[in-house]
Amino acid sequence: MPAKTLTALAATMLAVAALAAPPTDPALSKAAAAPGAVVTPSGLVYRSLKDGNGISPTATDTVRVNYRGTFPDGREFDSSYARHEPAEFPLNRVIPCWTEGLQRMKVGGKALLGCTAAIAYGARGAGGVIPPNATLLFEVELLGVRGAK
Repeated sequence: MPAKTLTALAATMLAVAALAAPPTDPALSKAAAAPGAVVTPSGLVYRSLKDGNGISPTATDTVRVNYRGTFPDGREFDSSYARHEPAEFPLNRVIPCWTEGLQRMKVGGKALLGCTAAIAYGARGAGGVIPPNATLLFEVELLGVRGAK
């Protein structure tokens, strides 16, 4: 095999290994080590807490959810449970972590989503509540999907 081809192959293998590498954030590493947890190439840590038996949303569907958002130290920054009202939104208009994670769920399911800053709010943070480059954890219950075919 030509050296140029071997170099390209080695570079590809290193890139794939980097994508499959465990998270470096301690909170996400802990979540990723839990039984049944999956780490996706984007860095999402997904763990089903309860399997649903309904349909799965697509990125263009509107979802209805209950959720609790926390920082890795356990401080809660948002919760539909605390407001006593589920949230409803188009799945393609939220952070990438949610868009990707909820598509893995079925209605009636509950999951933990571990979000690196890169697939959450990144360097900009959010609304004075979420600081820049924050790792976030969400417990999400998928209640319904609208727009599904």
